[in-house]
Formats: sequence, structure tokens, C-alpha cells
Amino acid sequence: MRAETVRSAALIREARLRAGLSQQELAARSGKDRTVIARWEQGSVAPSIDTLVELVRVCGFDIPLELVVYDSAQDERAAELQMLSPERRVNRLLGRREREGG
Repeated sequence: MRAETVRSAALIREARLRAGLSQQELAARSGKDRTVIARWEQGSVAPSIDTLVELVRVCGFDIPLELVVYDSAQDERAAELQMLSPERRVNRLLGRREREGG
């Protein structure tokens, strides 16, 4: 699954839940099919950027779009983490939290 798909899935789901809407209610308000919204939220497919902005706005939020310097190190870290078992990912996360004092 691509990072962009994961991010859009999380944004749609968070906006919908924060607005207190079910998938069916979001579908009705946006004119999109509920099954498509479910697939977007699951990260099976990603909507276009225009559709993503539209869905988030239907929920009463906005996504400010601006150019920022791209940090390829994040992609490298994500690829590295994907190679680890779930247990090792959790252990790495817990170790980082301890080092940061959390």
C-alpha cells in the first residue's frame, strides 16, 4: 500500500468521525457511493486530490494544500519499518518513546 493511499484513508476516516457521520451519511452528503467511501477508508484505493478535498469539506474541514520541501528520509524509514515484523516495529516504537521520555 502506498503512503499516499494510507494518508488519504486516514484523513477521510478522521474527518468523517470528527464530523460524527457514518459512511452512509457521508455518501449521501457527497453524492459518492458508500462502498467507494469504504474502499477509500480501507486504503484499497485512493481518491483523486479533488475528491479528497471535497470529502473533507463535506465533513466541515479543509486541507490546506501548499508546496513543502520533500523529505525522502520519511519514505526510507517507512520502507525500513515495513521490512520488520509487527513485534519488532512495536519494540522499536516503545524504545523510541522511552528515549524521548514518554
